[in-house]
Amino acid sequence: MSAPNRSNTNPLPFLLMGIPDLEVFHVWISIPFCVTYIMALLGNTLVLLAVGLDRSLHEPMYCFIAMLALIDLIFSTAVVPKMLGVFWWDSREIGFEACFIQMFFIHTFTAVESGVLLAMSLDRYVAICHPLRYSTILTSLRAIQVGLLSLARGVGIMIPLMWLLTSLPYCSSRVIPHCYCEHMAVVGLACADTATSHRYSLSAATLLVGTDFAFITFSYCTILRAVLRLPSHRARLKALGTCGSHVFVILIFYIGGLLSMYLQIFTRSLAPHIQVLVADSYLTVPPMLNPLVYGIKVKQIQEGICKLLGQLAGLRSSQA
Repeated sequence: MSAPNRSNTNPLPFLLMGIPDLEVFHVWISIPFCVTYIMALLGNTLVLLAVGLDRSLHEPMYCFIAMLALIDLIFSTAVVPKMLGVFWWDSREIGFEACFIQMFFIHTFTAVESGVLLAMSLDRYVAICHPLRYSTILTSLRAIQVGLLSLARGVGIMIPLMWLLTSLPYCSSRVIPHCYCEHMAVVGLACADTATSHRYSLSAATLLVGTDFAFITFSYCTILRAVLRLPSHRARLKALGTCGSHVFVILIFYIGGLLSMYLQIFTRSLAPHIQVLVADSYLTVPPMLNPLVYGIKVKQIQEGICKLLGQLAGLRSSQA
C-alpha cells in the first residue's frame, strides 16, 4: 500500500489520466468537446451581451436567461480548457489547491444552475398560469435576489464538503482516473475513512437535486395542463414545442449529473471510460444547448443579438 501523505501543508500535485483505456483516441475525442465549448462560449456570450446592453430585456425572464448563460460560461471554462490540455498536450499535472478550486467551481455552479432552472420554471408557471399577477410577483430585483440566493445555497453546500476533502490524507499515488478533478475520483485517492464525505455529498446532492427537480416537474406539469386548454391549435403547438425543448435540456442536466454520481458509487462493473464520458458530457453539452433553447430561440433575444451584431458590423465598417 502506498504511504499516505499525512500532512497537506506541502502537498503533491495530482495527475489527470484523461479517459481511461481510450488514451490513444484522446485527440479524436477532443474534437467534439472543443466544438461544444466554442459553441457554448459564442452562444452564452451573445446572450449575455444582448440582455445586458438592451434595456428592453431587463425583465425577470431575461435576467434568469442571462444568469444561466453566465453560470454555463463559468463552469464549462472551469472544466474544458484543462480537459483539452490533457487531450492535446498531455498536460496532466494539476496542483493540489488548483484541483480543489476547480472542484469547488464545478459543483458550486452546478448547484447554482439547478436553482436558476427551478426559478425559470416557476417564472414560466406564474407567467402562463397567473399572468395578471406576474408583474407584482416577479420583478427584476427579485430575479437578482433569487440568483444570489441560488449562489449562496451552492457555496453553503460546497464549503463543508471542501473542508472534509482537503482535511483528508492522500496517498502518494496521485493519479485521478478522470479528465478533471471530479469529486468521487479524488475521494478514491484518500488514505482514510471517507464515509463522512460520501454520506454528506450523496445526501446533499440528492436532497438539492430531488427538491429542485420535484418543483420543476410540478411547474411544467401545471404549465402543460394550462397549455392544453388553449383554444388555438397553433398556440398549443408553439407552447408545447417551447416547453418540450426546455424539458429536454433539463433532463440532460439532471439525469446526466445523477448518473455521473451514482454510476461511480454503485456500479463497479461498468467500464471506467463510460463513467468518465457520462460525467464529461453532462458538463459540456448543456452549456452548448442552453443558449440555443433558452436564449437564441426567444424572439426578443434574437432581435437583441441581431441588433448587437449589426452595431458591431457598423463599428467595424466605420473604423475601416
